[in-house]
Formats: sequence, structure tokens, C-alpha cells
Amino acid sequence: MKEKLLQKIKNKEIEVGVVGLGYVGLPLAVEKAKAGFKTIGFDVQSEKVDLVNQGHNYIGDVVDSDLKRLVGAGMLTATTNFSFVKEVDFIAICVPTPLDKHQQPDISYVKSSTEEIAKHLTKETIVVLESTTYPGTTEELVKTLLEEGSGLKCGEDFYLGFSPERVDPGNLIYKTKNTPKVVGGVGKDATEVIAAMYRSVLEGDVFEVSSPAIAEMEKILENTYRNINIGLVNELAILCNRMGISIWEVIEAAKSKPYGFQAFYPGPGLGGHCIPLDPYYLSWKAREYGFHTSMIESSMMINDRMPEYCVERAGKILNRFKKALNGARVLVVGVAYKQDIDDYRESPALAVIDEFAKVQSEVDFYDPWIPRYKRHGVVHKGIPELTDKVIEAYDLVVITAAHTNVDYELIQRYAKAVFDTKNVMKNIAGRENIETL
Repeated sequence: MKEKLLQKIKNKEIEVGVVGLGYVGLPLAVEKAKAGFKTIGFDVQSEKVDLVNQGHNYIGDVVDSDLKRLVGAGMLTATTNFSFVKEVDFIAICVPTPLDKHQQPDISYVKSSTEEIAKHLTKETIVVLESTTYPGTTEELVKTLLEEGSGLKCGEDFYLGFSPERVDPGNLIYKTKNTPKVVGGVGKDATEVIAAMYRSVLEGDVFEVSSPAIAEMEKILENTYRNINIGLVNELAILCNRMGISIWEVIEAAKSKPYGFQAFYPGPGLGGHCIPLDPYYLSWKAREYGFHTSMIESSMMINDRMPEYCVERAGKILNRFKKALNGARVLVVGVAYKQDIDDYRESPALAVIDEFAKVQSEVDFYDPWIPRYKRHGVVHKGIPELTDKVIEAYDLVVITAAHTNVDYELIQRYAKAVFDTKNVMKNIAGRENIETL
């Protein structure tokens, strides 16, 4: 089986399936098709399937013309019908792995997708989980479901592995194609074949590890590393504010050291599809072994509290103008979870807005990338344009995303007060009405 699949990869005879056409799945499907592999995208949302089949792109990291060309050439199609799984030789599972309302891992999308795949799985197929999850998911859950649902034997009839997605929306340098990949298969043969498949598509290195659990833990380490370091600077930001010290200047000074230090920056909290969530997966799994990840849990507590802290700081700013939070008009600028993207998944800005609403502030938002967002089933519409009259109408402007296409000089000129949680206004000379986190 190994030699047969390696030859099919070399000859571009592998047909690819990608389950989940979101921020991870669609770019991967496009790259597979661009590399010469006929690709089928699977998704339960018919709206996404229809858009793909019409050649209409909805993901920032995908080039519109690439998608249209590949669909037009018949190299990429999409469907909601999982029976087409029987036609593919390689399947990548790229579905969401969120947290539930109790901050517990929700792997229901992985489970349901795997069950659908198992119904139509055929011999000599390669299955790879890319969704971020706790160590053990691939072998304890996915392998079991595939074997039980298909009657096939992992390692003998099909190959299985884990290769964590590495997607950084808005990154101008690293995209799906040139970002290094980690691969861990169930057995050496599976690892070799899966690595060969990715090497045939991607420009980045492919790093092979000894098991899916290693690859799963590696992904958790990547994001927990960032979570902990951001938690550290957020805690220091709170302390520095009490001490009358600029945390931003402290970090710039520390960056002058050429070794042993990597800069992380404070902010209103954590957002995105990985960093705020992944540590919870590890903490949850660790309890199975009677182990408490105290450092990780401490950083999560700090980061989760930042939206509330930002509103507390906003209240102190308003107090100087003899204005209470209750009834204050507040404009939040930037609801994306990072600069220059239209993605607001887990955005701390939304939590900041919620905190202002709790104290009965009249809060609006402006984001040039996101005209509206949906939260808790409710659609919120933003201010369509920033003008001097709009800015003057608010008691406080809070910057929660460092977008580069916002006129911050206009904000400084007409705002009564500005709370800049991202230090994006650092180069503006007039600072009498600006306070930073």
C-alpha cells in the first residue's frame, strides 16, 4: 500500500478531499488543486459550497483569481454530499474545534465529520486530521470511529495521521503554501506517505514526528507558548500602570537584547481561532492524568480578565471628565481579533463591548474591515464612516485593534479622550487626550 500510494502521489494521481471549507480548509484545498491534484471540498454549509462552485472567494488568504481558475478548470469542486468520499484517496479534516459554554473542548465537528467519512471510506485511503485538539484525539477517537464505521483496519487498509494547521490570517509573508508542516502518523509508513503528500504540495519544510500525539501536543505548545507570554505582559501592563511606568517603553528596551528575549505585547485580551482556546484543551486533558497546568491556567485567567480591566481603566479616564460609565457614549475602534483582517472569532473587542454594555454605557463600534458582526444570535452594525462630527459625539474612543487603514490623527484631533489598548497611536505627537494600556 505504501509504495502504491507514494507512486500515485508522484504521478499526481491522488484525488484529494478536504472536509471543512473555512479559514484552514479552503486555502488547503486551493493549494492541493494548484499543485495538480483534483480536489473535492466537503462542507455542511450549502452557502459555502455554492460560493466555491461559483468561484466566489470568501477567505482573505485565498487569491480570488486562483479559486475562479481552479473551479473553471474542474480541478476544484465542493459538495455537501459525503458519499463522494469514496472517490478520494486523501482526506484532510479541517473542521472547527471550539469550546462549549463551560469552556470544555467541543470536538463534535471532528466526531460527526469522521463518522460521515467512515461510512464511505475505501481501502488505500489516507486520512489526516488538521483540526487543533487535545493529544490523543487522532488515535483514541478518530481511529476508533473510522475502523468501527468502515470495517477497515488502520495501518493495513488505510493510513491515518495528524498534521496541525498553521494559519495566520492576514500574514503577508507566511501562507498555507510556504509555512512548514508537522506530520505524525499512526505508524512509520503512514507518516512517510502523509509527509510525501504534503511535500508534493507545499514549499515549506515537512517535519516528521513519531506519533499523532506528538504532533497534537506540538500544536498545543505553539499556542500555549503565546498565551502564557501574552498573559505575562498583560499582568505586567497592569502593574506598570499602577507604578506609572510605560509597559510599551519597557518592551522596546527589552527588545534591544539580541538573545534570550522575544517581544510580546499587551492588549484587551486574546482572540482568534487558536491561542485563546488551545490551552483549555490541554488543561482539560491534563486532569485525566491528575495533573493541573497551574501556569497555563494562571495566564488564561489574566488574559480572560483583560476586557473587564480595560473597562475599569476607561471608567477612570471618564472620571476625570466627571463622567460615569453608566450613560457614557463610547466608540470602540476595531472589532477584528488582529490588525487588517475581517475575522472576529473570539475577538477580545467583542468582550470589551459586552463589558461596557453591562455598566450601561452607550457603546458603538467602527471597523473598516467588519461593517457588522453577529454575537449571541444578535447582529450588531457598526458606524459606517469616521468623521470629525462622529468622533466628537463620543465621550471616549477605545482602540482595540491596530488596523493600518484608520485615520488615528483624525481621532486624536477630535476625540475628547482616547484609550489606546494597542499603542497604535504611539507616533502621534499630540498626546494630551491619549492614554495607553
